[in-house]
Amino acid sequence: MTRAAPPIGSGLLEWLAAGPVICAEGYLFEIERRGYLTAGAYVPEAVLEHPDAVIQLHREFLHAGSDVMLAFTYYAHREKLRLIGKEDQLEQMNRTAVRLARAVAEEGNALVAGNVSNSNIFVEGDPESARTVRAMFDEQVGWAVDEGVDFFVAETIGYVGEALLALEAIKETGLPAVINLAIFRDPHTREGLTPAEACKRLEDAGADVVGLNCVRGPATMLPLLGQIHEAVSCHVSALPVAYRTTEDEPTFLSLSDPGCACLPEGRAFPTGLDNLACNRYEIAEFTKEAQALGVNYLGVCCGAAPHHIRSMAEALGREPPASRHSPDMSRHAYLGTVPEIPAANKEFAKSL
Repeated sequence: MTRAAPPIGSGLLEWLAAGPVICAEGYLFEIERRGYLTAGAYVPEAVLEHPDAVIQLHREFLHAGSDVMLAFTYYAHREKLRLIGKEDQLEQMNRTAVRLARAVAEEGNALVAGNVSNSNIFVEGDPESARTVRAMFDEQVGWAVDEGVDFFVAETIGYVGEALLALEAIKETGLPAVINLAIFRDPHTREGLTPAEACKRLEDAGADVVGLNCVRGPATMLPLLGQIHEAVSCHVSALPVAYRTTEDEPTFLSLSDPGCACLPEGRAFPTGLDNLACNRYEIAEFTKEAQALGVNYLGVCCGAAPHHIRSMAEALGREPPASRHSPDMSRHAYLGTVPEIPAANKEFAKSL
């Protein structure tokens, strides 16, 4: 089945009350793989330089079952634009990103989310840093509100203090706030709080959805989710990277690939992770296990591709448009099972 259309005018909280919400993320990695932005700086310049590429990925995620079109403004903040000498494009980039997301959302039945992210300049206990970061959030949030987003996502933030600044900026708009923390190798926030303690603080400050995104793959994010759900009464989110992180290498930044001797400086992150990607079945299993733990805002972050989102939707019992082309091996030339497949081919399959 496809997701039932919510009442006209309903927002994120009404959608969550009716069932899990899927939000495809991972635009930076996928747009980079397609050749439309530069790995390293990871500034979403494609919004202005290649808007058709951004629209196409939005459409593919919508087709695959994403309920949310996330404006591609991750790292479209003043600090990142300053680093590449393009601060003059800041407002145009943010406004255009929302317009692109809105245009595709209107082609289907999707919500539009504004997006703010880690600033990389927040310093715990430094009031001047806090003022600078809050001003960055305020301007991005203001432009997104002007362009008509339905709710906001603050994502990939390692400090609770910084996440609270983003939440304050969002709550002033009156729109729902999804606040997603990034948990690195040490399974605590940068201040030393457990994810559960951190999410409880965010809920108490007014967040509507709290949880984790990015950095950790399904295997190393999943053990943290039950603790978060037990600590809070609000909705819980989980959007792992699509990579096979492990107990020894719990983040995609720490992953190694012993089978490849040609990685730059021996590091798989960020451009040599292909061999370490999760398949669609692993994403489906994560979806079912996370939902069983009480997570109802789901998605995939860096490394996400449309087939991952389709598998997530199907794991929730849905049939998005892309399910028309879900795998059916019954008619495969060698692995097929229908009578039309020659017996000789089926026999040869044993030798493949």
